[in-house]
Amino acid sequence: MTRVAIGSLMQETNTFVPFPTTLRTFEAFYLHRGEEMLSRYGAARVEVPAFLSVFREAGVEVVPTIAAHAGASGIVARADFEMLLGEMLARIRAAGKLDGVALALHGAMVVEDEPDAEAEIVRRVREVVGPGVPIGVSLDLHGHITAAMLQDGVFYVGYREYPHVDMWETGERVARLLLDAIAGRRRPVMALAKRHMIVSAVRATTGAEPLASIVREARRHEAAGACLHASLFPVQPWLDVPDLGFAALVCADGDKASAQRIADDLAARAWEARHGFEPELVPLDEAIRTGLSASGTTVVSDIGDSPSGGAAADSAAVLRALLRLGADRAGRLTYLTLCDGAAAAKALAAGPGARIRLRLGHHASPADGAPVEVDAVVRSLSDGVFTMRDAGAEGSVVQLGLVAVLAIGDIRVAVRSNPAFEWDTGLFAAFGLELRHAALVFVKSPAHFRVAFGPHAARILVADTPGPTCGNMRRLRLHRVTRPLFPLD
Repeated sequence: MTRVAIGSLMQETNTFVPFPTTLRTFEAFYLHRGEEMLSRYGAARVEVPAFLSVFREAGVEVVPTIAAHAGASGIVARADFEMLLGEMLARIRAAGKLDGVALALHGAMVVEDEPDAEAEIVRRVREVVGPGVPIGVSLDLHGHITAAMLQDGVFYVGYREYPHVDMWETGERVARLLLDAIAGRRRPVMALAKRHMIVSAVRATTGAEPLASIVREARRHEAAGACLHASLFPVQPWLDVPDLGFAALVCADGDKASAQRIADDLAARAWEARHGFEPELVPLDEAIRTGLSASGTTVVSDIGDSPSGGAAADSAAVLRALLRLGADRAGRLTYLTLCDGAAAAKALAAGPGARIRLRLGHHASPADGAPVEVDAVVRSLSDGVFTMRDAGAEGSVVQLGLVAVLAIGDIRVAVRSNPAFEWDTGLFAAFGLELRHAALVFVKSPAHFRVAFGPHAARILVADTPGPTCGNMRRLRLHRVTRPLFPLD
């Protein structure tokens, strides 16, 4: 019987945030060990369950190792990285003879002494399984792809979509190609081409120009049989590491020269379109005034404080501006979120209906601003657990920790204890805040929120808010990147 080990070690690093990623960060998101991987995902449509689905259907014996995810956050501590990777390697070593390995990685993990963590993970897995055992890897479209990742017998398949609605499908593609490689039906080879340019997450959506045309060209090459998979990586831009840039990574069946031609063509197309990637941002005050005066619900991206990009989600910049512009007295409701466990705990102590005075925000990011003092009424309290229902990672269970919904006049703030991706309308609806009742809704996400919130919005704006996930690439202060780098130079 074919035997395949599966594992996942995912984290997206933001080198601009002041806090490290530790074992505790992974545990707060999720850390499944061994057999737990087979059941703990529930109905989540992400990569590892997709691996399992394909392998079970094929009658493959699966060897589970670990599945660890820390979302997006700061640089990973070496000792904690060693604990997790060491456990994965130990389980692979104990498994004995394997026919293949399937890994779900992100592509943009930085360890404190290694800017290219994925290359290290793959290299060390190879050292354990030995030569000749194929390794298939799924990657996020925002991965930082390097030449060091291209190792013998290793193939990569990236997400095709941003917003990320094809994580399950990417896992399926990896698993099926791995089985083909094990059986000798396919001989995956990789080619990489890069351009030193970074793309604002606001303009990296695959369904909008200029990226949409390049995506169509990648799909055309696949449909024509010129390659197996053509993956595009606009890259997570909040990384200060060498060789940062837009990557085209192409997997072909034995024909590396063909893969290289396609990769070079796709990367060249991205470079030619570079000026079209400039983001459309509006000043924060303008976004607020529009939302409070226009009909319907205005959904606004607070891009600078996006937890899916590594921010602490505790910025008070939006709340401060709302109060300054009188949103608390507007006669129309405004919704927003804030990560502040201490404030949530004070609301719990006071109880529902209590009026309390709080300092909200910037506990994890004091350099980015000062807390805002507010008088608020505790509207509700919750354990912060809900299941995502909107497209993307639907079926995934979100654990926000203690959540307190506070009313500051006409402003409703969902104060949570843990940062989490703001991709799903359950972020508000799970706590009694129905979108149809709000004139203005702020979401800490650069683009993925459009999938879930778009159907509820009369208009969507992206506010030029400050923070470690700012949308304006020219604000970034980069020191380790390879220069020149567009659009900074």
